[in-house]
Amino acid sequence: METQTTLHDNISALLDGELAQADVELAFAALDTEEGRTAWDAYLRIGHALRSDACGAELSDGFAARLAARLGEEAPLSPPARAGQAQGEGGGAVAPLNSLP
Repeated sequence: METQTTLHDNISALLDGELAQADVELAFAALDTEEGRTAWDAYLRIGHALRSDACGAELSDGFAARLAARLGEEAPLSPPARAGQAQGEGGGAVAPLNSLP
């Protein structure tokens, strides 16, 4: 499963022009598979959607608050404690989305 994730990451980075030269051959090899071509198509469509005029459409009322709540359920507010470091030392919580400028 980790290899599959790496291949998808490489395909995505290739499309974004951010793939390290050392990984280009691996990405092209992945594109020779049905799964690789499917991933390429999906990432290509995502990129087109993000760059389209429709992406700037007005969001519904409360969208930012709902997004912040969902992200809060999935992502920790502070980084995990490092070995030998008590929780809360040296690292603060991430600011909620609605408090960012």
